[in-house]
Amino acid sequence: MSHKNAEEQLIALGLSLPPAPAPKGVYKPCLVDGKYLYLSGHGPVRDDKSMIIGRIGKELDIEQGKLAARQAGLTMLSTIRSHMGSLNKVRRVIKVLGMVNCTTDFERHPYIINGCSELFAAIWGEENGIGVRSAVGFGSLPENIPVEIEAIFELT
Repeated sequence: MSHKNAEEQLIALGLSLPPAPAPKGVYKPCLVDGKYLYLSGHGPVRDDKSMIIGRIGKELDIEQGKLAARQAGLTMLSTIRSHMGSLNKVRRVIKVLGMVNCTTDFERHPYIINGCSELFAAIWGEENGIGVRSAVGFGSLPENIPVEIEAIFELT
């Protein structure tokens, strides 16, 4: 059985990446420090550059929230590829922080962020694609996006 690299896996899954977003503030989308790649918080950018909008538990249901987290993950992959040249430069996922814009009674934040974590596991494999993680709820996020996700990766 041959092992696909991250770029081959992306193709095998039939996934396309949205455009890498430009910063909407005074920060860098990503930063390399030694063998680590840090990604700033990413929202769910669609292929047409628009954002998925809405609070989970109000405008969006749990499945729409999970899809938004998956889309944020795809947006993160786009940033990695545009800045590093290839997803193959990443050896493993170290840490993911998932922030969920939700109603105060919502309690299934980890389920939402699984949308991103499952994507990373599919791209880099179970061993390297799953790192440590926090999934937390927020009363609001910029522009009313449903999720914002940041991550740290180890480079090859």
